[in-house]
Amino acid sequence: MNGLQLGTIVLSGERLGIIAGVFVFMIGAGLLAMRVNERFNLWSTVVVFGGLAAARIGHVLTHWEYFAEAPLRVFAVWQSGFQWIWVAPVVVLASILLLKTKRERGWALVPVAVSALVWTLAYQLTSATEPLPAPHMTLDQLDGPPVTLSQADDRPTVINLWATWCPPCRREMPALAQAEERNPDVRFLFINQGEGGDKIRDYLEMEDINLRHILLDPAMDVPEHYRTVGLPVTLFLNADGTLGHAHIGEIAPEQIAHQIARLN
Repeated sequence: MNGLQLGTIVLSGERLGIIAGVFVFMIGAGLLAMRVNERFNLWSTVVVFGGLAAARIGHVLTHWEYFAEAPLRVFAVWQSGFQWIWVAPVVVLASILLLKTKRERGWALVPVAVSALVWTLAYQLTSATEPLPAPHMTLDQLDGPPVTLSQADDRPTVINLWATWCPPCRREMPALAQAEERNPDVRFLFINQGEGGDKIRDYLEMEDINLRHILLDPAMDVPEHYRTVGLPVTLFLNADGTLGHAHIGEIAPEQIAHQIARLN
């Protein structure tokens, strides 16, 4: 769900879509370079790198309030975050400046259209979210009574599956802790995967992170229920307990806010 596992590598739907789209685009542009004009080699390079840069810049500008305090996070592209509509001006400008005839510019539409279709199909096929109900399981809490995940709370819920040994989990934890403070109308459950209480306490004390509800999932049953792969995973549940979205991989603050706003 929401990703593809290839051995030890886990690709989210967005990342898989990007890789597939770029691959198809470069193959198509390469064929045009061989059969129409070699100018398509430079054109395709500019479109790929310029388009990715423009899409990232568009995302940053749209969500600048989340980047203002940590501007270097602009380069944290592994968190995803792209506005793909910003690729269009790059394609148009590169086609005008680098391709010399109407025939070449007409041919340029073919790899662009095909790669966009491949990106869409790959993303949709791997990112579809089944509205699964919360699992009927009770987990021990690090400090507090056990929590039954299927028990209604009348609030949307954000579940973060994490472990102390997972670098992306550690990087995203401050953003999730901050989101918990900013959204008292949302329940946050941080479900540790397979670790003991002492190790978790040592990590939280070392990083000076305060979280309200830390649950223990020693058998890692929660990801099995939601059929997710890898860590970290952040699940966004509607107030009725059904799954609204599953985010695989490190999540950015603006993505947390966006998904919470979509919950009902």
